[in-house]
Amino acid sequence: MMAAMDRLPRPAVTAIALALLVAAVLGWRAWRAEASQDTGPGSGTAAPVAGAALPARSTASAAPASAALAAASAASLAAGGSDPLLVPGLRHTLEALIADAGEASDPEALKKRLAQLVGERFPAALATRALALAERYVDYRVALGALSAPRDPSDPRALREAIEARQKVRQQHFQEEEHDALFAQEAELDRYTLARLEIARNTQLSPQERASALRAAESELAPERRAERAAATAHLDAAAQTAAFNAQGVGDVQRHLARSAQYGEQAAHALAQLDRDEQHWQNRLDELGQARARQGEAAAQALRQQLFSAEELQRVDAALALRALQAPGSRP
Repeated sequence: MMAAMDRLPRPAVTAIALALLVAAVLGWRAWRAEASQDTGPGSGTAAPVAGAALPARSTASAAPASAALAAASAASLAAGGSDPLLVPGLRHTLEALIADAGEASDPEALKKRLAQLVGERFPAALATRALALAERYVDYRVALGALSAPRDPSDPRALREAIEARQKVRQQHFQEEEHDALFAQEAELDRYTLARLEIARNTQLSPQERASALRAAESELAPERRAERAAATAHLDAAAQTAAFNAQGVGDVQRHLARSAQYGEQAAHALAQLDRDEQHWQNRLDELGQARARQGEAAAQALRQQLFSAEELQRVDAALALRALQAPGSRP
């Protein structure tokens, strides 16, 4: 798995680092524009302009979050009397509450709106404490606007300094138990991403040492984080395995046995179909290239229309260009 992830281009790794820190460089207006958007999936609603009338809110959207929090709180108490407010999903509920408030001209105006709405997202028994926490969360997000983004997000040292600066702001606004409930999962992923960047930038490591260091970094993740990561990167593992099969000339039977053992029978059949589709695609590219070499461009253009669908025609030129770049002797 880690070897497959290591083949990600550096811009992808940089994007991950940037995503982890985006909140740290948002000012008040930028954050309010973000928070005032609909939190539902696929929403295309734009943020309201400051001073505009607040959009009508749906209490139906608030009910699931409140019910989920109530259930988590009850489970927390049943599990051993732990704090019913500081449960998984707390940060999401706070962000949803702030989104409910809509656009506000300044933090104090936002806090007044939160006081009116807190009962829609939190049980009555928790409303007073939840409002106090939400107000500090607003102050925390505003304070993040004073932080500077790292000049080079792919530089592990700059990234570490930015994460540490953000951590100091969090410690100023939240008690330890609150911090853990709000940020523990994110902090875990921050540490992991930073470790990966440091390993990637360490030119003293051999490939074997780098792979070992990456495995060690992943082992520090909680089991549920590792499971999430495995699910998110399974396609990369499959692609890397297929590339290795192609390079080694592994036959169909051996491929199926390996894939069914690793991914299951259904996935093995699906991957086999992808192999056939890819081979058919490559064969047609070969035929087109041979026609161009033997008969000229006019004949190749006519054959192109016969070999490829309208959708495939959009990818042919890019595929041929990639082949040319990968051909022996194509680089100076």
